[in-house]
Amino acid sequence: MTADTDATGENSGELMVDVRGVHKNFGTLEVLRGVDLQVRTGEVTVVLGPSGSGKSTLLRSINHLEKLNRGYVSIDGELIGYRRSGSKLHELKEREVLKQRLHIGFVFQNFNLFPHLTVVENIIEAPVSALRRPRRAAVDQAARLLERVGLADKADAYPRQLSGGQQQRVAIARALALEPKVLLFDEPTSALDPELVGEVLDVIKDLARSGTTMIVVTHEIGFAREVADTVVFMDDGLVVEQGPPAEVLDRPRHERTKAFLSKVL
Repeated sequence: MTADTDATGENSGELMVDVRGVHKNFGTLEVLRGVDLQVRTGEVTVVLGPSGSGKSTLLRSINHLEKLNRGYVSIDGELIGYRRSGSKLHELKEREVLKQRLHIGFVFQNFNLFPHLTVVENIIEAPVSALRRPRRAAVDQAARLLERVGLADKADAYPRQLSGGQQQRVAIARALALEPKVLLFDEPTSALDPELVGEVLDVIKDLARSGTTMIVVTHEIGFAREVADTVVFMDDGLVVEQGPPAEVLDRPRHERTKAFLSKVL
């Protein structure tokens, strides 16, 4: 499969993320029940839904932290986690999957910074160890990224010396250091005190303005309204409704979407 075709052989244009018919089971529990999602280059897709609707599992399936039971994910035309042989998909070895994940930035709910490393060491660790970038170049890039997220003076601090909002901004800088094709955010503000939410959302808004392709799982409806190109509402492992923010948030068609929004707006 080449970069300019999807798995059906059709031209994908500027399609960056293509999720087709994805099913994911945990034992007998079916968490994703045939999810389709397409995100074009430079677009921001915000995924909303109640707890347990499959939002985080969807993100983890996109970068193959969760293995699929059925369906496939491709990014920039490349199957993630599998290779195609005829009509069958064969799972890649872990080292091959790790190489693919270098193109997929992931910002977790709880930061996941290395506590024993300074801020700058957290940011340069993957570029130096995985991409074999010269340390000096990685440090220079880290300095630029820290300035971008408003933390130029925190390079030598340790995570424990930072607020939750600052730690999450470092996590975003760390994800950007690999120059990923797409950034995935799994409820990036849910672990933060309310007064710290804005500083993280401001960084994500800046990334959106710069044309970064992103999928953001969040409960921040105002952020979705302001930043998203597409809002996706999930429930019970399915995409129930999707479209521009003005349609999904202001004129939802599905009763389940209406019920959810009535509780959070």
